[in-house]
Amino acid sequence: MLALLLLAGCSANQDELRSWMDGQRRDVKPNVTALAAPKKFDPEPYASAQAVDPFSAQKLSVAIKQEARQPNSLLAAEMNRRKEPLEAYPLDSMSMVGSVARGGQPFALLRVDSLLYQVKLGDYLGQNFGRVTRIGETEVTLREVVQDAAGEWIERPASLQLQERAR
Repeated sequence: MLALLLLAGCSANQDELRSWMDGQRRDVKPNVTALAAPKKFDPEPYASAQAVDPFSAQKLSVAIKQEARQPNSLLAAEMNRRKEPLEAYPLDSMSMVGSVARGGQPFALLRVDSLLYQVKLGDYLGQNFGRVTRIGETEVTLREVVQDAAGEWIERPASLQLQERAR
């Protein structure tokens, strides 16, 4: 009985609540600010089409020549010597297929484009000024001169491992 009395009391207030809500809806006006009109886009013509491409081989060769003129540059000695035939090929296109020793001097046998080359200590190979520093039975070790992230020329080690032939 008490619950019925409570429910009856709540239903009487609902009419009053509904009339108050209707009054609030009529009185309150929404305040929405208008959006600004978009700015007009004026395209700019590309005027550098006739300029030198920053990624061109011409620009790179000029930069390398300027670096080679620096007195204590690692690149200076490399640019002032005659290129060897195996410097025309990237290092990853070469494979070591064997090693021999003649007169106590070790030689590595490298296969490039189905041709076999003999390489001795001090020879150059690869496109990064790689110079052979050690020849073992299963590996040719060389040092390359490359640019680091800051643009400085540094030496880094590289190697070619003996490749077993699949039968």
